[in-house]
Amino acid sequence: MLFDWVLIYLCSQVWHSASRISAILGCYLQVSYQEVRIQRAKGLGKKKKKKGSPVVHQTLVPHHRSLSTSSPFPPFLKVIKMPDPSKVIHVRNVGHEISENDLLQLFQPFGVITKLVMLRAKNQALLQMQDVPSAVKALQFYSNVQPSIRGRNVYVQFSSHQELTTMDQNAQGRGDEPNRILLVTIHHMLYPITVDVLQQVFSPHGFVEKIVTFQKSAGFQALIQYQVQQSAVSARNSLQGRNIYDGCCQLDIQFSNLDELQVNLNNERSRDFTDPNPPSEQKGKSSQQRYGDMYPFQGSGAHAGGFPQMGNTEAIAAAFAGGLPPGISGTNDRCTILVSNLNSDRINGDRLFNLCSLYGNIVRIKILRNKPDHALVQMGDGFQAELAVHFLKGAMLFGKRLEVNFSKHANITTGPDTHDYSNSNLNRFNRNAAKNYRYCCSPTKMIHLSSLPQDVTEAEIVAHLEEHGPIINSKLFEMNGKQQALVLFEKEEQATEALVWKNATSLGSSTIRISFSQLQSI
Repeated sequence: MLFDWVLIYLCSQVWHSASRISAILGCYLQVSYQEVRIQRAKGLGKKKKKKGSPVVHQTLVPHHRSLSTSSPFPPFLKVIKMPDPSKVIHVRNVGHEISENDLLQLFQPFGVITKLVMLRAKNQALLQMQDVPSAVKALQFYSNVQPSIRGRNVYVQFSSHQELTTMDQNAQGRGDEPNRILLVTIHHMLYPITVDVLQQVFSPHGFVEKIVTFQKSAGFQALIQYQVQQSAVSARNSLQGRNIYDGCCQLDIQFSNLDELQVNLNNERSRDFTDPNPPSEQKGKSSQQRYGDMYPFQGSGAHAGGFPQMGNTEAIAAAFAGGLPPGISGTNDRCTILVSNLNSDRINGDRLFNLCSLYGNIVRIKILRNKPDHALVQMGDGFQAELAVHFLKGAMLFGKRLEVNFSKHANITTGPDTHDYSNSNLNRFNRNAAKNYRYCCSPTKMIHLSSLPQDVTEAEIVAHLEEHGPIINSKLFEMNGKQQALVLFEKEEQATEALVWKNATSLGSSTIRISFSQLQSI
């Protein structure tokens, strides 16, 4: 009998010890997970922390009690408190292609949304629901379902803010409080946007008094002042989220907190439509270099490569009359770029030529012998090199994400490992340079084929390209008496591979040309 009681007592002690160990391990795992989330949240604001930026607060619970108390936490464990439920939701990974309307559609099923602040410079947003239960309902739903907008995953959590105030707004935009001045951000800007273009877009809603354009970290922006507030309200309601051009130049519109715009000069960047005789740039010094000043082409690598550059300045001016694309300074004078993280098993000089020649004439290409996943590419001039770096950085090719940067080498010397293309008739910018500059863009899912045989069929084109990936759609058409085609792949990388492999190959009796198309659909 005594033996039985002893056995029962020992079993109970073992059970109690196991329970405590389980509790401690569970606590440790939970705290570790919380700490990971804290570090990740801290990383978001590590580079630049502004007042009002969402942060995750942590509270350290005193842990001086011994294990003999009822607390299951050992002294070395810290308990981290995550943000309390709030009616303000913090959304991360909000790309520039995502508009306010996209976010509203994501959260409107869970309740009324009272405020929305887009933090474009950080790819984030703050969204305020009418009450806490609505926000809780939204986060409970998206804890089981990954929220996605336009193919991009976004990540949601409670904000440390309990309420959004005007201090959380953009320095020039105040969101939904009406004003006669609009702050307009233009995303996915494939074509130049001038004061005249903006005046044409916004004037149907009322008399536009002033326009000022500028470049900020959020992208190309403009301040547009109407004569009356109601015109600004009408324009915002009608134009928010719409594209100026088909498939690009999307409008993101907020009300500004400015009371009056100051226009000092009438030029392509600012305009006062109320003053018939304002000062113009011709009367004073221009605040921006002109194309002739930026590209004198005297003693540059362009001449060294043997290309006739007469008229290249005019071609650039004709292609980018409204201003250079966002991210292009137009002041680079380095002609050689370094392309790294190449797939050394599948790349060669000709395939790299097919890709880089979309952005300018190629002088020479050298794949490094000691680093076969690195290559030097000498472009026709510094402007073309800048286009290649800007549009190709981060592109996917043969399963690798390309790194493209300016090289320290001024040019590439001839040698056994050097491929010389200075006299190649496949260089695109010897003729129709302005047209080719306008077509420059990052890799897309859609490719454009030209120089096709007159009797070619759509089935022949598809058969020529389908080995590189699934083709979603295709279209054969005639323009100016010549056969051309559009082919839409499932992924950008597949379209890039098709271009790299099949540009300048034979189809029937013709050598075809391939480039990326900026169209979104056929």
